[in-house]
Amino acid sequence: MTMHMLDRTTIFAEGLDHPECVVYHPDGSLWAGGEAGQIYRISLQGDVEEVANTGGFILGMALSPKRNWLAVCDLKKKCIWNLDLLSFQLTCFAKGVESHPFNIPNFICFDKHENLYVSESGAFRQVSGKILKIDKYGKGTVWCNGPFNFSNGMAIDSSASFIYVVCTFSPSIERVQIKQDGSAGEREVFVTFHEIVPDGIAFDGDGNLLVSCYAPNKILIVSPDRTVDVLVEDWEAHTLCNPTNIAFGGKSFDELYVANLGRWHISSINLGVKGLPLVCHE
Repeated sequence: MTMHMLDRTTIFAEGLDHPECVVYHPDGSLWAGGEAGQIYRISLQGDVEEVANTGGFILGMALSPKRNWLAVCDLKKKCIWNLDLLSFQLTCFAKGVESHPFNIPNFICFDKHENLYVSESGAFRQVSGKILKIDKYGKGTVWCNGPFNFSNGMAIDSSASFIYVVCTFSPSIERVQIKQDGSAGEREVFVTFHEIVPDGIAFDGDGNLLVSCYAPNKILIVSPDRTVDVLVEDWEAHTLCNPTNIAFGGKSFDELYVANLGRWHISSINLGVKGLPLVCHE
């Protein structure tokens, strides 16, 4: 399966500045960021256009449920930006919450109520990661205090019962229950890995969790029974090179787009399996 999927992996768009993230818009466009603050819009044909620049270092992004703005994590500026998708105007959305200013705002998930869950990684080699929850007005709290070993990519499951979070330096994926009142419930380790550096995650429509690995250059697939297999691996690091965030998209929603922090392109895998729609896709 690994070689088969590598044969179905191509370079979709080139000319980006070490992209960390990738987001699919239902209009067919992709959005990504660069290490010098660039925010890119990528057309259906793979043409890359820089539409805004924060002057920082872009980590995770998420499209709002109403698809009118893009939430953008900025490592250097230690904030989340609001990019208006009509005017491309940037405004600072949040610098953290009252009890916790951002240090490394890494990734964002929206829920159907327009709340943002933000992974606050903490610091390298310190087990201090958290998950913050911020409402659509920019106000929030520390939702789950962790501590996580560098909280990174996140994904909400199909029932909106759990939020899954990558703990990059454990290395593992944990999950936290989302209680009916919206508060954080029980936390558990979902799966543990060995000698990899997991970064991004996304669910497919069958409940499998896909995991991109910054090192080595591979994408794993974790089944609902927690069995781990390799979906695709690129030991030459040409098509996949330090893959970070991943996103489903395409005409049939069965293409997996991959940001490659180690290079200058977005990859596409003709997966043939539909992804789990995010709230912005519904």
